[in-house]
Amino acid sequence: MGPIALTVLIVVIVVVLIVARMSIRIVRQYEQGVLFRLGRVVGVRMPGFRLIIPIIDHLPLVSLRIVTMPIQSQGIITQDNVSVDVSAVAYYRVVDAVKSVVAIENVAAAINQIAQTTLRKVVGRHTLDQTLSETERINGDIREILDVLTTDWGVEVTLVELKDIQLPETMKRAMARQAEAEREKRAKIIAAEGEAISATALGQASDTMMAHPLALQLRNLQSLVEIGVDKNTTVVFPAPLMSTIGELSAFLARENQAASSADGKTPIRAA
Repeated sequence: MGPIALTVLIVVIVVVLIVARMSIRIVRQYEQGVLFRLGRVVGVRMPGFRLIIPIIDHLPLVSLRIVTMPIQSQGIITQDNVSVDVSAVAYYRVVDAVKSVVAIENVAAAINQIAQTTLRKVVGRHTLDQTLSETERINGDIREILDVLTTDWGVEVTLVELKDIQLPETMKRAMARQAEAEREKRAKIIAAEGEAISATALGQASDTMMAHPLALQLRNLQSLVEIGVDKNTTVVFPAPLMSTIGELSAFLARENQAASSADGKTPIRAA
C-alpha cells in the first residue's frame, strides 16, 4: 500500500469516526430530545440510545426535572405606600418538551423575568399587614398567574414561596411600638376586668354583712387573728368595733334574762 492510499484510508477512518460521533446521542432518563430534521420538528425522542443523521438532524435535550429558581430581592411599594424588599423562590418543570423549545427561546430566563414582575404586581395589591400575615394567599396568587402565563411554553409552575421580607428600620420601630401598646392595652383590660370582679364580690359580701350584723364582727375578729400572729403587734380597736361589742353584750344579757325568766334560774351576767 502506497503512502497516498494509506493517507486516504486514515482520512476515511477519521471521517467515519467523526460521523459516528455526530450520529450517536444518549438521552438520559430525566430528559427528552426534540428532533429537528432540516429545521422542522419530527418528534420527541425518549430516553435511551438514539441515532441521528449528521448535519441534517438536530436533537436538543430538554430536562424534565423540577428546577429551583430564586427570585432576587426587589423593592416593592405596597398598597398603603410602604416600601419593602421582597425575595421569593419558584419551582417549575417542563411538561411539554416541544413547546419549551419551539415556543420560547430561553425558558429559564423568561420565567425568571415574568416571576419578578408578577411578584411586584401581586405584592403591590396588598397592604403591609396583609403581606406579612397572608403569605399563603399571596404565594397561591403568584403561582396561579405564573402557571397560566407559562402554559403556552410547556412549563408547569409547581410552587412559589415568599422567602424574605425586609422592612425599613423606621417601620420596624413603629411596629415594635404598636406591639408594645397592644400588650399594655390587654394588660389594662385584664386588670380592669379583675377590679370589676373584685368590686362585684365586695358588693355581695357587704350585702351579706348588712343582712347579718354579726358577720361583720366575725370578720373583724378574723382580721385580728390574722394580724396578731406577731407577738409584738399592737391592736387598736376602732370605735365601731367597740360599739358592736357593747351591742353584743346587751344582746347576750337580754337573752340570759329571758332564759332565766322562763325557767326561774339566776341570769348569767355578761362580761
